[in-house]
Amino acid sequence: MDKPRLQIKYSDEIVQALMDKFSYKSIMEVPRLTKICINQGVGDATQDKKLIDHALNEMTMISGQKAVPTKAKKSVSNFKLREGMTIGSRVTLRSRRMYEFLDRLIAVALPRVRDFRGISDKSFDGRGNYTLGVKEQIIFPEINLDKINRISGMDISFVTTAKTDAEALELLKLLGLPFKNQNN
Repeated sequence: MDKPRLQIKYSDEIVQALMDKFSYKSIMEVPRLTKICINQGVGDATQDKKLIDHALNEMTMISGQKAVPTKAKKSVSNFKLREGMTIGSRVTLRSRRMYEFLDRLIAVALPRVRDFRGISDKSFDGRGNYTLGVKEQIIFPEINLDKINRISGMDISFVTTAKTDAEALELLKLLGLPFKNQNN
């Protein structure tokens, strides 16, 4: 099997571009994408257990990897939530699947967002990781519109080895994430 397109682009072009811009001494200092974590919380799961099954199936279709249910860590009486109840689903993608998902996200899913003008560059955590919120899961072509019972959003976190947000921003820009222009 050959490598995904973005993985080849990273090793051939992006590493050299980042070394030139930030003047690293070693190729091992160059930041890289280590994993993509996709998380979907299902708030109404306390009333309807089938919603979790739908969320797990949709997340598995979107990522190409089996989704894992997330459980509540604490009991909260106001939300009718008990410790250990299933309240969401998540997937962690690495290496090949990560690059394939990123390619599909950039090329197919993000352009399908209504009134899309780019993603914000304000969602960095200070340590070189970026989180993107998606309001509707129907932007992914793997989801059949006839079979969904409710529209739900998800968080997509990009974990990098970058030391600063500027390095991570440059890495994600070079990988092809469509950030908004700052001068607008």
